[in-house]
Amino acid sequence: MTTATTTTARPKLSALTSTGAFIHRSYLHTLRTPDALVMAIALPTILMVLFTFVFGGAFDPSGGYVDYVVPGIILLCAGFGASSIAVDVAGDMATGIIDRFRTMPLRASTVITGNVIVTVLRNLVTTAIVIAVALALGFRPSAGPLEWFGVFLLVTGYILAITYLFAAVGLASSSPEAANGYGFILLFVPYISSAFVPIETMPDWLQPIAQANPLTPIIETIRGLLMGTDFGTQGWWAIGWIALILGFAIVWSTWLFARRSGRR
Repeated sequence: MTTATTTTARPKLSALTSTGAFIHRSYLHTLRTPDALVMAIALPTILMVLFTFVFGGAFDPSGGYVDYVVPGIILLCAGFGASSIAVDVAGDMATGIIDRFRTMPLRASTVITGNVIVTVLRNLVTTAIVIAVALALGFRPSAGPLEWFGVFLLVTGYILAITYLFAAVGLASSSPEAANGYGFILLFVPYISSAFVPIETMPDWLQPIAQANPLTPIIETIRGLLMGTDFGTQGWWAIGWIALILGFAIVWSTWLFARRSGRR
């Protein structure tokens, strides 16, 4: 007598359920590595204090340099906060845990989405803290509720774009150490923009590079919204650059994940 045994594959969980599971996983990782959160807040804050009190007198003897530098510090804060996802993603790929996820009835690709969502939320919290510190240092924006809402949308869009870009860097890296190195290079991009000094004060050969920097229109738009200055068409350029960076990062990260771990 022969007994036939049939194995029924477990149905795969929905993308929403899988994403929720990986959001919880990434949240727990954040709680277990508070030093990364502290550094994401401390480094931009230290830089803001440094630029305001050490270099600010040279840039603006009246003491108003803090009003100029805050938009750049906000984007720098976003970069520091987002860079950790590159190391996390590279670590997941290096340890082989993604292969383990692929054997489970869930969508392994949502591990990237979960990491991105938690990193964006964490970055928004650190950005709020940095702005609070800036206010304590004398930052006095003239923005109303509508302008603040515009700043929130712009900053959130930038954080989402830069987070996906760092996630792609993590997928493209051979190890967490390599991801950390590549991410560190990206953190220098804000310095070659209008974040800390007006572009016209730079050497002639550097001005076109700073003007073409995608962060320049984003910074000028945030500065205009906060301080009531005219930013002309920079707002449209800012939105366009954020959309382009986000679209490129999503496509690149999706392709890299499918290439390295198999499409799920």
